[in-house]
Amino acid sequence: MLMVIANDLPPAVRGRMKLWFVEPKANVFISGIKNSTADTVIKYLHKHCPPESGLMIFQESNRTPGYRMWGIGDHTRKIIEIDGLQLVIEKELPSQHGTPHIAG
Repeated sequence: MLMVIANDLPPAVRGRMKLWFVEPKANVFISGIKNSTADTVIKYLHKHCPPESGLMIFQESNRTPGYRMWGIGDHTRKIIEIDGLQLVIEKELPSQHGTPHIAG
């Protein structure tokens, strides 16, 4: 399975995505394509989407936690990795020591 969330896609890319994906909400695409095909789609998105597209891509994986995640361009959430687990930061709060704390 592959899920793509975008701020905005070029019309040609959006049209092509509609061939393989269901678009339940504007610029949210979901498909049950195989991982080999998903890898091809991810490469296509990297090549044809400008940073303004703001993509977040979630791909099903056999490894824990069951998914892999990518961020391409200017998206509103930050992806971090803690002990091999990829997470999306909802909100960062400044600490007294200058390093950000993650609010959840």
